[in-house]
Amino acid sequence: MNLATLKLSVDAHVATITLNRPDVRNAFNETVIEELTGAFRALATNDDVRVVVLAAEGVAFCAGADLNWMKKMAGYSDAENRADAMTLAVMLNTIYRCPKPVIARVQGDTYAGGVGLAAVADIVVAVDTAHFCLSEAKLGLMPATIGPYVIRALGEAASRRYFLTAERFTASTAQRHGLVHEVVTADALDSTVQALAKALADNSPNAVKECKRLVQDFAGRAIDDETIAETADRIATIRASDEGREGVQSFLEKRSPSWREVS
Repeated sequence: MNLATLKLSVDAHVATITLNRPDVRNAFNETVIEELTGAFRALATNDDVRVVVLAAEGVAFCAGADLNWMKKMAGYSDAENRADAMTLAVMLNTIYRCPKPVIARVQGDTYAGGVGLAAVADIVVAVDTAHFCLSEAKLGLMPATIGPYVIRALGEAASRRYFLTAERFTASTAQRHGLVHEVVTADALDSTVQALAKALADNSPNAVKECKRLVQDFAGRAIDDETIAETADRIATIRASDEGREGVQSFLEKRSPSWREVS
């Protein structure tokens, strides 16, 4: 895969996608959006990959939209604006719906669309010096395409505040509201991400995929007869799957399951 704005590597079932535009604080443009979409689509069907880490070079994780891209957008027609916005919306949903768990390794400040990138990840690990900002209202805009994901991650009350004020908030504040899962020092960032990636890679790949889908499908859903029946159907199905049978059997036999590599 030829990439101009990203770096991609795979090691021990863990793929790392690194935003590689540190000179512009890893801001989005058309190429970044296209390459992120393509990379996540490719990894979704790569059986050797069990976990995806989304990382970035430089001092910032992602500063949102690239200034030159924003200048181009200023001259777009309504139809061009809608088509352009849809490419970003599709990219975010592609990452959100990736069947592999996604860890965001946030090593620096994260603004606007960058907050959306963090929000579509399953696990977010951030350095304690990172700041977050939903800055769109300062520019007469709104965080629309990232909104559904940020609201789910940050919560409704916090989203009302930070969407409207466009103020910066700390990694610890982001953790308190649920956007960030772990806040660590810079020297502990990689070891924390690596430990989480290993824990994910050691689990049943099919179970991890189905657990991720379970959360997405049932978050906020009423616990009614349909929900009860569907969840019963899902556990029955996974019990009868190859990995489900192997997992239970290996537990009973006190051995490692076949999908876990023993070092």
